[in-house]
Amino acid sequence: MQAMESRELIREAGAGPVMGELFRLRAMARGERIAVQDERRALSYTQLNERVNRLANALLGSGLQRGDRVAIMSENRAEYLEAQLACAKIGAIAACQNWRQSDAELSHCISLVSPRLLIHSERHGPAIARLNLAIPQSIVFGDAYETLLQQASEIEPAAQVHPEDGLLILYTSGTTGFPKGALISHRAMIARAALMFADWSLTSDETYVAWSPLFHLSGADLSLASLLQGGKVRIIDGFNQQQVGDTIATEKINWLIMVPGMIERTMAEVRERKIVPKGIKLIGSMADLLQPQLIAELTTLLQAPFLNSFGATETGMAPASKSLIPVGHAPTGFDKEQSSFCQVRLVDDDDREVATGEVGEMSLRSATLFSGYWNAEETNLKDFRNGWFHMGDMFRRNADGTLAFVDRKKYMIKSGGENVYPAEIEKVLLTSERIAEVAVVRKPDSKWGEVPAAFVVRRDASLTEEDVIALCRNAIAGYKIPKTVRFVDAADIPRSETGKVKRHELEKLL
Repeated sequence: MQAMESRELIREAGAGPVMGELFRLRAMARGERIAVQDERRALSYTQLNERVNRLANALLGSGLQRGDRVAIMSENRAEYLEAQLACAKIGAIAACQNWRQSDAELSHCISLVSPRLLIHSERHGPAIARLNLAIPQSIVFGDAYETLLQQASEIEPAAQVHPEDGLLILYTSGTTGFPKGALISHRAMIARAALMFADWSLTSDETYVAWSPLFHLSGADLSLASLLQGGKVRIIDGFNQQQVGDTIATEKINWLIMVPGMIERTMAEVRERKIVPKGIKLIGSMADLLQPQLIAELTTLLQAPFLNSFGATETGMAPASKSLIPVGHAPTGFDKEQSSFCQVRLVDDDDREVATGEVGEMSLRSATLFSGYWNAEETNLKDFRNGWFHMGDMFRRNADGTLAFVDRKKYMIKSGGENVYPAEIEKVLLTSERIAEVAVVRKPDSKWGEVPAAFVVRRDASLTEEDVIALCRNAIAGYKIPKTVRFVDAADIPRSETGKVKRHELEKLL
């Protein structure tokens, strides 16, 4: 009996710390160093921690309890991080809403988590009113919010929080149906920060430029990780190339996220203003989405390597985000190095590990993993089968241990019984300097069932459909060659908030 009790005590002690306590300690150490800056204010670590404590105590005073959900719907601003950290200190869960969604999607995402409280900005008040949600309490950023903080205590809140308690709910971008809510624990967020510190050598002297939405993986994970490290978070209200340019010129940056649609605008800003970067540790993400020559131009201009990453809302920057593309290098491939602190298996449909060189679905074990989808037990049983999280992404492991992304398992073209992965075709076409961007989708076909169709953004206006077909002819099998080519402008390609192409919407254009 005593042995069982001691094992339980040992297991509890080894479970790890929680976000609120780690942030408190960081605030003590960093004091008057700037923690967060947006267009309205700059807050030191001491000031931010005091404001977080005041909000946390106000939430406790309103009856909020450990495990309760708090829906947040706001543009990027300092108060957003205050709300996330206040929830962390009392064990509440911040459900971060994607305000870009339709009313139907928002209503689903908020109702899914049954929040006790809604915190939102004035900007999104009209949308909240339209949704007509039955939420017991609400707080609006602005004068009333500031009054609420002034009236609350700044002492550390008295609350019991466990490492496996939920910290955030971030929503996956559903390609079909409504988004799912991924529950991120304190343990997972701390592990994500540790992984980024280890693999990317982030330091407390650097700034994270939070222009990507704080309801998204890149915004939430890197902002909170930077605060745990003692760095600075420079918050920008969406992508603003002038403000991004200002930050490049004045701040030492840890990770400057760049996605399709923002890269060319950033490069133009830097060139036009003759900006000399103060220092950037790494830039970009998901190199596979970009033309190799563009990567070479961007890294040369900003004098920083490009992050050849692969991660997900559910996993953080694991499982394959350790490798960097050197400055000025135009890669001929995008093989990735496995992230630290995780195990990866590539498996077939029967969950048997495939041989080196064969394509299999990536499955993962890592402390960075989320705690499942909210209120979706059937999906969790399927995706976490046999004790591994199955990502739905197809990879090939090379002889040197690197991992080559093939495509999404769920988006695969079945042409005459053959599997066709769009990314294989896109990689071939992006080797041409005449092509700026390409997205391959499936098109129904009476003979083959489905065939590939390519949407192409041209750099060279003289590029023809025959030219595109010729690029593929000697590089890939005949059944993989696009049977239809559509030339479009970059703005015509539908994207998620992270820059990923919405292939199902492109299909409708066919």
